[in-house]
Amino acid sequence: MNLRTLLLSAGLAAAALPLAGQSVILNNPGPGGPFVIRNATIYPVTSAPIPGGSIVIADGRITAVGATVPVPDGATIIDGTGLSVYPGMIDSGSSVGLTEISSVAGTRDTQELGDLNPNAQAAVAVNPHSNVIPVTRINGITTVLTEPGGGLISGQSALIQLSGWTPPEMVLKSPAGMHINFPRIRTGSFSAQPQDEEAEKRARKQYTSQLEKLRDTFRDAKAYEKALAAPRRTSPQERLEQDPILHALVPVIRGEVPLVIFANLEADIREAIKFSDEVGIRMILSGGQELQTAIPELRAKNIPVLLGPIWTLPGKEDDPYDLLFSNAAALHQAGVKFSIRTGGAHNARHLPYQAAACAAFGLPKEEALRAVTINAAEIFGVADRIGSLEAGKIANVIVTDGDPLEIRTNLVRLFIGGEDIPLDSYHTLQYEKFQRRP
Repeated sequence: MNLRTLLLSAGLAAAALPLAGQSVILNNPGPGGPFVIRNATIYPVTSAPIPGGSIVIADGRITAVGATVPVPDGATIIDGTGLSVYPGMIDSGSSVGLTEISSVAGTRDTQELGDLNPNAQAAVAVNPHSNVIPVTRINGITTVLTEPGGGLISGQSALIQLSGWTPPEMVLKSPAGMHINFPRIRTGSFSAQPQDEEAEKRARKQYTSQLEKLRDTFRDAKAYEKALAAPRRTSPQERLEQDPILHALVPVIRGEVPLVIFANLEADIREAIKFSDEVGIRMILSGGQELQTAIPELRAKNIPVLLGPIWTLPGKEDDPYDLLFSNAAALHQAGVKFSIRTGGAHNARHLPYQAAACAAFGLPKEEALRAVTINAAEIFGVADRIGSLEAGKIANVIVTDGDPLEIRTNLVRLFIGGEDIPLDSYHTLQYEKFQRRP
């Protein structure tokens, strides 16, 4: 592994501030094409690889993929000999664009005060000029689900592309989901139950209170949606006063926006499934550390999973060491659709390596790639736009000198929305600066 690759893969715990004497615009897209990448091995993901193939990018879209393709007039030709072309990867859960430095509260915009914030929208809080964005995309991640956190109902996530001047330019889909942190009984990092009787009583009381608050909120939201759907009122006395919390839940009640429920413990996962049945809303499970015993229910109810983060400790001290690495293989074997989430901002760049860890513990390698590409696109309902290399899709394309899930692989070229994106980040700037040190 060369020094440049080591710096890119290891990086910093948080995106660094600009170095003295350095200034660079990191999010500006380059020339707009058209581009033709030829003589490369093309990996469409949804079909067999194409050795010595070509791909055409024009007007922000993939216009042709195949062994032989027509070359548009005036196209920039990129020789892909010895290189590989893949769709840009998708992180199914992060705070990229909402968090700059985790330890500095003023640079985090992931949550609002209170337990119930369904009206909070991640899309309006995204910082397009975050230093975390270029650090993330330099490993081939072109799209992320950026999600709010905190409280019981955290708010609305947004699926964003990692290039653009403003949040509306970046947003691919918003809301992508309504996020809930499911109530849990837990007092320590390795204990599923409180240590003493009094603590257990307090935890049970809090759990019951939070669950009832969730139930009441969704009951009220159903009544509110029903009132909205009633014949239009004419007199001021009959008009329905808008409630921002309940109004934000209307698309969820109508089945237009999925309910993304974060739960890790086996008991919490089962209760979350029961809750989604009770309120009659389609659910996506997020997290899922102890999901293996609940897989039959997930399969029977066709509940997709946003799995991860993979690189973390199991929930209990007596859990198998490989529990989190083997979850993906168990889901695949059961036929449950899943994708992978990193769950933060600064580790989002490690998405391909988290997928690789799953492949090392039983998940077929091609399925590991699907988990960070087309599977994520299908779960969020955007598979007609991103997730694979097919004519008509948005040109989110990465060119590499090897397998993108291997840490030794380097990104050679990056396209987001058909734009040729510079491969600069503060990590590369630091490398270049200190390489010139006397």
